[in-house]
Amino acid sequence: MKRKHNLVLVTLVGAALTLTACGSDDGGSTGSGSDDSGSAAEVGKVGVILPDTESSVRWESADRPALEAAFEEAGVDYDIQNAEGDAERMTQIADTMIGDGVTVLAIVNLDSESGAAIQEKAASQGVATIDYDRLTLGGSAEYYVSFDNTVVGELQGQGLADCLGDKEANIVYLNGSPTDNNATLFAEGAHSVLDEIDSYTVVGEQAVPDWDNEEAATIFQQLYTAADGKVDGVLAANDGLGGAAISILEGNGQAGKVPVTGQDATVEGLQNVLAGTQCMTVYKSATQEAQALADVAIALANGEEAEVTGTTVDSSDDTEVPSILLEPQSITKDNVGDVIEDGGQKAEDVCTGEFADLCAEAGIS
Repeated sequence: MKRKHNLVLVTLVGAALTLTACGSDDGGSTGSGSDDSGSAAEVGKVGVILPDTESSVRWESADRPALEAAFEEAGVDYDIQNAEGDAERMTQIADTMIGDGVTVLAIVNLDSESGAAIQEKAASQGVATIDYDRLTLGGSAEYYVSFDNTVVGELQGQGLADCLGDKEANIVYLNGSPTDNNATLFAEGAHSVLDEIDSYTVVGEQAVPDWDNEEAATIFQQLYTAADGKVDGVLAANDGLGGAAISILEGNGQAGKVPVTGQDATVEGLQNVLAGTQCMTVYKSATQEAQALADVAIALANGEEAEVTGTTVDSSDDTEVPSILLEPQSITKDNVGDVIEDGGQKAEDVCTGEFADLCAEAGIS
């Protein structure tokens, strides 16, 4: 069963509204990609709510500028805000955006319950919704734009296996937030690879609420202690959690000896990969994902259907959500330069201080 689209209603609302960019004091960015007000009105106005600044630096350092560039290039009025990890704040931002006349609203939910409520409210006002990066279980988004998150987990699992080899090894899983459907998919993907290797034993596994890096350090310390320090590999769901695990390993003289995974190809994550304290990360091009979101948002604002790569099953009700799922890339010390070349990070940010020589050795200039 596929979710129904409200394209006709969206078109009517978009045609009825006068669409201009609105200022904000809520830590957001607004703009119009066109000086032609008629052209801007044709494609409506898009609102995007990012989740926080704590779970990953990607949201502000990568996604926001990529989204701004995509909307500017397309000539679309937009409003991008950040909920700062507060579901109530996200709801308030959504209400304000709807009141300000957005015709399309994209959210990165903080949890499915609050995300679904936002989408229900938007639908009642004739505003089309898109799930960006995270699927809202039980929601009503017309489209889902993300990377193939099961594949992300598979890349992490294979990356850890490549670093460990086929020796006997004890593994700890440091999973993402239990309220984030992506975290579930990452773990499933990683388990699908690592569970098939008989020489590996899981000696600890725990989810980190809200992807909180400080709490991740505490959790990993507890798991490490419970395993009597006999940990040979860490499946960390992103670079922030990986960095937390590395900090504990450093305190125990094991950093660089115990391979750790990651995700997002952050500056810190890439530096850890170059230094050998993290064995890999997963790169997901913010520019590619932002452009995919912009393409879908523009199609919706014009009352059209977007091109999709397939569907994603909402496990809460078995509905199929039309989806654009992009392909992630595994990054090790051998191909850190790929992220730089693609514009995912800048060499001057990664190759600072002690990392300058490591970058030179990796052929990054």
